[in-house]
Amino acid sequence: MAHKKEDVKAGMYGDAVREKLEEFAESGWESIPEDEREEWFTRFKFWGVFHQRDGQESYFMMRLNNCGGVLEPEQLRAIAEVADEYARGPAENPRWGNGWIDYTTRQSIQLHWLKLEDIPAIWEKLEAVGVSSRSAGGDTMRNISGCAVAGKDADEYVPTRGLLDEIEDGIRGDDDLANLPRKFNISVTGCKQGCAQDSINDVALEPAHRPVDGEHVRGFNVRVGGGLGGREPRKARSLDLFVTPEHAYETVREFVELYCEEGNRQNRNKNRARFFVDDWGTEKIRETLDERLDFDLMHAGTDFRDEYTYNAGKSDDEGDHDHVGVHDQTEELSYVGVSVPVGRMPAADALKLADLADEYGSGEVRLSRRQNPLVMDVPDERVDDFLEEPLLETYSPNPSVFTRGGMACTGTEFCSIALAETKTRMAETLGWLQRNVDVPDDVTQLKIHCSGCTADCGQAMSADIGLQGMRARKDGEMVEAMDVGVGGSIGQEPTFIDWVHQRVPADEVPGLLANIIETYAEMRNEGQTFREWVAATGHETIAELAEPEETDYVDPCLTDAKQAWYPFADGDGPAPTDAEGTPLGVESDD
Repeated sequence: MAHKKEDVKAGMYGDAVREKLEEFAESGWESIPEDEREEWFTRFKFWGVFHQRDGQESYFMMRLNNCGGVLEPEQLRAIAEVADEYARGPAENPRWGNGWIDYTTRQSIQLHWLKLEDIPAIWEKLEAVGVSSRSAGGDTMRNISGCAVAGKDADEYVPTRGLLDEIEDGIRGDDDLANLPRKFNISVTGCKQGCAQDSINDVALEPAHRPVDGEHVRGFNVRVGGGLGGREPRKARSLDLFVTPEHAYETVREFVELYCEEGNRQNRNKNRARFFVDDWGTEKIRETLDERLDFDLMHAGTDFRDEYTYNAGKSDDEGDHDHVGVHDQTEELSYVGVSVPVGRMPAADALKLADLADEYGSGEVRLSRRQNPLVMDVPDERVDDFLEEPLLETYSPNPSVFTRGGMACTGTEFCSIALAETKTRMAETLGWLQRNVDVPDDVTQLKIHCSGCTADCGQAMSADIGLQGMRARKDGEMVEAMDVGVGGSIGQEPTFIDWVHQRVPADEVPGLLANIIETYAEMRNEGQTFREWVAATGHETIAELAEPEETDYVDPCLTDAKQAWYPFADGDGPAPTDAEGTPLGVESDD
């Protein structure tokens, strides 16, 4: 028997949802029948519109879609203007105030505190500059990830920008493929650094080469079934299949169609593509694709996984581990990646960044999978002037090791399934570590990722140090807590964290992190990266040597434990709004 959500989607899904959403927006929150709200919220997600959570009724998050992280000139400005005008809620975040954007781990942007009544106006403003929220959520293909500088990097081994656009238009744009068993992630990597992180995607193309008819051909090896969530991570597995660039699109499409037709629609805990690959096996999938594709399949070519350096736990000498800093783009141009603490930027700062992108570059901004924006096409002779801009004091191209390596998902601030607050807590924790923990001068990277729950949107499983939200009792009171693990990386052979301590009260986590990092600094061999040290030491030994500890760190919402309507506000949640956006029970000023 199909899961009940399959019945909901069968009633309406995909492009058809938009018209109904616009009707509800025109009539107001109360026009959504109360007993049908969860069904409509399921459908809204296809258009990137998520109801935030209980207690925040009538407020929504919108996730945007920008394939491969590309923001063309004027797009960041339009998004920032929308955030400034519409993304303002009834309570301020104590660190970021009101009106800001969140950069995501899939090279996109999220907006919060949006009223249902404002969604059509927001769409109108964003779509006028080519920004869409279609297929940004729900059981469909999510934002396609690619090398953040695809088409701009002179060292790109296989050109992928055109392929990314083809997949975006022809596969994600096909409403017949809108209703998948579960969300689905596509990755296309054309560089040798592995920055699209093919290992943790449902279908992934990685650069490779092999002889074909006596000629040396560049193309892609195909992997399937990667993912992180549910404490059941999988690395994408090889199909022993090499495809040329001209056959890449149809190969991806056939696997998407196969999963759409044959994927599990009964058990939502076991219906991601990684479980489909578990069940079918790579040999059967390859044989099935051979029957469905109209070209002869070739065995996998020689890949570059041993050269992957992006979040791979290798030293800087071996290559870039992120896109932060000044990087050569061509002989005359550079791009500059700035570090945004835990991916959150106030709208006013995003507007300033858009201005700087216009002034110093082409106006184009790219987004990386580490929640950071890149200003593109900066003439080399103007780089130094750009680096002197005051905004870059806050969003530095040369940040501290802690700020640079930190990532966080949405958490209980807005997410309905999270168990712990993440963004503000991580920002405070990283600042505390920077003030209190010294690291050797040659330690320039330390990836600390935080997820509010086991869905792992913050990619904790792939971090040097991963945190996942939990709850625990402390002094007889329920508090927010974290499970803490070490040793993840995405490289030639991806590894996932092993847990060293679980259900650590949130106010003891910074002390635990300090103890882990200081133990690493004391015990490491010269030049040894954190990932190398973990592999050499073992997580059981690390657990013995580094214990949770109370410090002078003050947690922003230790005792919330998801009981409040908003972790940083007292009192009742906001009232739902009428068709004009006025809270019900409150008289309008008109």
